[in-house]
Amino acid sequence: MWRESRIGFELAGLMRSGVWHGDGVAAGDNQPVMLVSGLLAGDQSLNLMAGWLKRTGHRPCRAGIAANVDCSERAAERLERRLECLAEDSGQKVAIVGQSRGGSFARVLATRRPDLVSGIVTLGSPLKHQLAVHPLVRGSIYAMGLVGTAGLDGIMRRSCLWGDCCSDYWDDCRKEFPPGVGFVSIYSRTDGIVKWRACLDPAAEQVEVRSSHIGMAVNADVYRAIAASLEGLRAADAPDRAAVQRHLRLAA
Repeated sequence: MWRESRIGFELAGLMRSGVWHGDGVAAGDNQPVMLVSGLLAGDQSLNLMAGWLKRTGHRPCRAGIAANVDCSERAAERLERRLECLAEDSGQKVAIVGQSRGGSFARVLATRRPDLVSGIVTLGSPLKHQLAVHPLVRGSIYAMGLVGTAGLDGIMRRSCLWGDCCSDYWDDCRKEFPPGVGFVSIYSRTDGIVKWRACLDPAAEQVEVRSSHIGMAVNADVYRAIAASLEGLRAADAPDRAAVQRHLRLAA
């Protein structure tokens, strides 16, 4: 856990880096990008990333999460509705960047709606095992489950992990990733919260960086990897844009 104390140095490094100022970053061409925060965090944790994406010509969209602690299935359903609105509004498939638990949501959304997702980029997400995290973090998850089970609304319950509440969500986590949808998993062996091997989803292109877990939101190497991933998604998705726009018009 001590490794997470590096975040201040990572932020300073980002501010000094060329990638923060757009050097070597291809213009985003108004590419829609949904940002999904990690456990216990909300949209504000990705504010710097959203601002950077906007400056580099992308179209960032926040997930509408104040604190990522809700039942997985309920949260996924809300994110799916937000995804539909963003795709309809932009007339394009949407790229999703998710940090930690947000990356797990991104994978589920891509599995459920490959018609609307151009690709996903996950940041330190325990994709192979959702509880492959530091014992202190795992303990806080169990504690939240008890509080939610006791009746506090908006917080995960015990049944989310060991009941039928989120069975559809867990099934989608384990499903084969859809062909034609991009998938990049960014991970760090020096991650102080998530066990890095849990990030190595066999369906993903693996990109290793040197970063803390929380610091992935403000790390220059991570931003470079995100920029390259989004550029690749735009290139792959370009031939399908007209078809997507026709499909959305017909659906409307």
